[in-house]
Amino acid sequence: MSIDFEVPAEAKAIREKVRKWVQEECILAEKELDTKPFDEVLAKLRAKARAQGLWCPFIPKEYGGMGLGPLANALVQMELGESSLGALSMNTQGPDDASMMTIMAHGTDYQKEKFLKPLLNGDKRICFSMTEKASGADATGMQTRADKDGNANYILNGEKWFSSSASVADMALVMAKTDPDAPRHKQFSTFIVELPNPGYRIKRNVKNMAIEGEHYDEIHGGHSEIEIKDLKVPAENLLGGEGNGFNMGQHRLAYGRLRHGMHNIAKAQRALDMATKRVTERSTFGVLLADRQAVQFMLAECASQLYIGRLMLLHIAYKAEKGMDLTQENSIAKVYLAHMVHKVIDTAIQLHGALGYSQDTILAKWYTQVRSQRLVDGPDEVHKWKVGRNVIKAFRKHGTTASAAGGDLL
Repeated sequence: MSIDFEVPAEAKAIREKVRKWVQEECILAEKELDTKPFDEVLAKLRAKARAQGLWCPFIPKEYGGMGLGPLANALVQMELGESSLGALSMNTQGPDDASMMTIMAHGTDYQKEKFLKPLLNGDKRICFSMTEKASGADATGMQTRADKDGNANYILNGEKWFSSSASVADMALVMAKTDPDAPRHKQFSTFIVELPNPGYRIKRNVKNMAIEGEHYDEIHGGHSEIEIKDLKVPAENLLGGEGNGFNMGQHRLAYGRLRHGMHNIAKAQRALDMATKRVTERSTFGVLLADRQAVQFMLAECASQLYIGRLMLLHIAYKAEKGMDLTQENSIAKVYLAHMVHKVIDTAIQLHGALGYSQDTILAKWYTQVRSQRLVDGPDEVHKWKVGRNVIKAFRKHGTTASAAGGDLL
């Protein structure tokens, strides 16, 4: 009996449909942004997507989505990452996607009607305000407070740092400490905040090393520093009950890590294709670059890493389909795929020579953008620490580390 790696026919079909969509619509729409307003281009693109049934891939059909399971959604996301408009075109962009999932899973009927519905319809966007300067990767170190004002409201005070997409958001999920005396992971709660709001002030969009280019803010939303001062939030906007903010946040971030990895596959594949096209067309000192062994080795390394990355995500999708725990694999893949895409893009730049270093191709922009993935949603070191700790736990429990190193595959 053999191991079955066959992708179901319906999943293959949707992958092909999305691949065609990205190639024939999204990448062409990117060029329209040079001469047309962003909102006009995106609205036209989204109307086409919805007409083809390409909308909110992982959202259940009863909520207006495509109802795709983890495997089919992974295959779709692996295609969308090739275009800067790919995810936006189907309303599956971060950080909105994971927040939709959180409200859908934990929201009240009122919250779903008032906040989730316009998100699913693509009428509004949402950001996630958790990270703070003082605590960084340690979410349990956040200091923003939420104090009850009678039974009707909470008053929030504090600061947030690197709140992605805050500058284009119509609402925010804000985590704050509601009970400093509770166990460490039960001190925090999450609130839905309507924007703009005088108590939630964007001090600035933090400039970083990423090449921004035209329409960067509309596409990526920037990374904002926020001042929260006497922010009044109705008690009915408390999401998931008091003390559940941390656990909801970690579950939400878990999907975000995977989505980054899925999009990295698309970016790496396009970068490798670009590099290979370049070396098959360019000669130096009378020899085609593609015929040089050193160049072939460089391409082989990229292909190998891309292959490993694909298998990681497919295995995680399989475990998700079966309802199995994928915490260890998620952290391993998050770190690996962030390094993989950086390596492949870096190699593509090298093989393009000065052209790769210029901004005449998309490679330089991608290179500066993907570096953030070794920091966001938990830096490499935190995930490696967790993975290593689980390796030790597995050995102590089973006398082997296999279960913490993909051993359940065998």
